[in-house]
Amino acid sequence: MPDIQLPDGSHRQFPEPLSGLALAQAIGSGLAKAAVAMRVNGRLKDLSTMLDQDAEVAIVTRESADGLEVIRHSAAHLMAQAVQALYPEAQVTIGPVIANGFYYDFAFERGFTPEDLEAIEEQMRALVKENLPVHRELLSREGAIALFEKMGEDYKVEIVRAIPEGESLSLYRQGDFVDLCRGPHVPSTGSLGAFKLQRVAGAYWRGDSRNPMLQRIYGTAWAQQKDLDAYLRQLAEAEKRDHRRIGTELDLFSIQEDAGGGLVFWHPSGARVRRVIEDFWRSAHVEAGYELLYTPHIAHEQLWFTSGHKDFYAESMFDPMQDEGQPYQLKPMNCPFHILIYKDKLHSYRDLPIRWAELGTVYRHEMSGALHGLMRVRGFTQDDAHVFCRPDQIEAEILGVLALVQKILGTFGFSQYEINLSTRPEHSVGSDEIWDAATQALRNALGRAGLAYQVDEGGGAFYGPKIDLKIQDSIGRKWQCSTVQLDFNLPERFAMEYVAEDGARKVPIMVHRAIFGSIERFFGVLIEHYEGKFPLWLAPVQAVVLPISEHYAAYAISVSDALMKRGIRVETDLRNEKIGYKIRAQTLRRVPYLLVVGEREKAADTVAVRDRDGQDLGALTIDAVGIALQKMDRERLNTLEWQG
Repeated sequence: MPDIQLPDGSHRQFPEPLSGLALAQAIGSGLAKAAVAMRVNGRLKDLSTMLDQDAEVAIVTRESADGLEVIRHSAAHLMAQAVQALYPEAQVTIGPVIANGFYYDFAFERGFTPEDLEAIEEQMRALVKENLPVHRELLSREGAIALFEKMGEDYKVEIVRAIPEGESLSLYRQGDFVDLCRGPHVPSTGSLGAFKLQRVAGAYWRGDSRNPMLQRIYGTAWAQQKDLDAYLRQLAEAEKRDHRRIGTELDLFSIQEDAGGGLVFWHPSGARVRRVIEDFWRSAHVEAGYELLYTPHIAHEQLWFTSGHKDFYAESMFDPMQDEGQPYQLKPMNCPFHILIYKDKLHSYRDLPIRWAELGTVYRHEMSGALHGLMRVRGFTQDDAHVFCRPDQIEAEILGVLALVQKILGTFGFSQYEINLSTRPEHSVGSDEIWDAATQALRNALGRAGLAYQVDEGGGAFYGPKIDLKIQDSIGRKWQCSTVQLDFNLPERFAMEYVAEDGARKVPIMVHRAIFGSIERFFGVLIEHYEGKFPLWLAPVQAVVLPISEHYAAYAISVSDALMKRGIRVETDLRNEKIGYKIRAQTLRRVPYLLVVGEREKAADTVAVRDRDGQDLGALTIDAVGIALQKMDRERLNTLEWQG
């Protein structure tokens, strides 16, 4: 007679074992209709799993995060079944869930075409209509090898052979399709429906370029059609905002393949924006009590053995270079450099906290297939900072970091966040006492800052708990940017010390902290957030003066000179073109303000002001325009009430 405890703390007793689906039906028909899986004592299970013992059970609905993962995993199997129904010679390999969707890799003699995707999707919908039950089976490792060998699934055989002997494996069947999987899955194919196949890409088996090239089909799946439609609209809007296209149109940056992939070249317009970003970042940090550092781009390889990067991070590091028989390494991180500066002298407890910040360029070896515009590069500038403090200072320092994060990101137009607090994993360093105190300090700081957060139990690094913050952009996408990471490991590895109040030598707490993540990626996010229409304080060109003919060129130049003296980034368009052409061209450049001058404006010492959205702000004096633009720039305002 199983006793089932539900999430609200209530209990249900049943006279005999029952399935998860039967439990959902006993609770309510609406819940049963929305159910796709369940959690039993914290573990995800199929609804067909029998509950024959006392347990804590939560029904997983299709709208939840767990439910979406089950739906997407099941959609991957549905796609694989459809592919093999249409192309029996295709072999299946792996098909995981990814952010907002799924993919499956196939060994196939040719590349899949857009027409193939349409046919596969149509076949998937036919399988949904059949409402095929999904069954879980257990099979021995040897039995699974025999099954997949008989099916001619060579890649599955290789996967199973890599599993230790003696283990039993789970398989899932739906109709005539069978796949190796730990599950769980939806009860039947009829539970699916809101999905879309998106694109095809090449992918090496096991990510190794020495292995065969496979065909990877990407898709997305959602709980309801309205959710899928909203996501597809977001994708269409995201395509319009692609930072690579806008970066080319506005001449902001480029990736020069002659120099190598993943290396960013900042053009004059993009460099102007970067300078504004960096100047604001520096001033905000100085105001918050940070000192600014500059450190080298390379260091002796031994430093990275001391830090542990050569043991745990070597695949993401470039090979060392040799100089006079000594190996030097491009830095993938700034942290060891800041530690060396700390160790340059002995510190007292009175010196702490020490706050150091650096815009430090680092280099990481990314696979060429993973490179993506500004979002995934090989050389980038981290907005890095490290705080060295005593244990009793952690909460106050984290609170200060969170305030700085909100100030800086808010100034750039980001106010919606998703925050995660990641706690101690199973394998970690440091005492229980310091972990508990540090984690509680993070909780307290988040609470005092009034920030809602989710707890990722066991999701911290082995060297300390952390806070991760994702910003939400103007079309609802979330971007991982800011992170605050406590570190109990590096101070020990580098034998860092300070002299405590009682004269004893103690190890400081190290806080790693970034707000943008990297200048390059954050710039890419900004481009897409604003669709290239930067607010005035960030715009590479804040205003352009447009004479209606060459007769007013001298007056246009005088207007431009007057605004330049106020620190405004202004240009003069002296091309021998009609004024309508110039207005269209500068509007496409997304210049915030267009200042048109002709005979009337010259006579009255004014300009006719238009914004990039086409709004006519009327004729204003040069001083009025200069004062307004200067105020918007200095105060980083998006709009201003214009006055003549």
